Amino acid sequence: QVQLVESGGGLVQAGGSLRLSCAASGRTLSTYTMGWFRQAPGKERAFVARIRWSGSSTYYADSVKGRFTISRDNAKNTVYLQMNSLKPEDTAVYYCAVTRMPWSTGSGPNEYGFWGQGTQVTVSS
Repeated sequence: QVQLVESGGGLVQAGGSLRLSCAASGRTLSTYTMGWFRQAPGKERAFVARIRWSGSSTYYADSVKGRFTISRDNAKNTVYLQMNSLKPEDTAVYYCAVTRMPWSTGSGPNEYGFWGQGTQVTVSS
């Protein structure tokens, strides 16, 4: 089993920055794609960003492209999400996730088999 623990959420003013971290345990994840998703109140969970095992390939939702950066440290089994120029519409619970299988692209939400408990990000206007 894989355990994921997110941290770094909080309250920030519009235009500010936050850095989320997701520490994994239970398995070495250097061959797995890791991703971030978010769920705003009353909305479905939505993809934010993903990063492949080597860290050389990243992909972002259009709504965060140019503002958010995903990265990973395989030595620490940790994935990060640097969020800059935050907007009130970024307010949500943010979840990190890991694909169920190694070498998976993570292009679909059903490929993710392990999820963290979520961390709240609130952006005030």
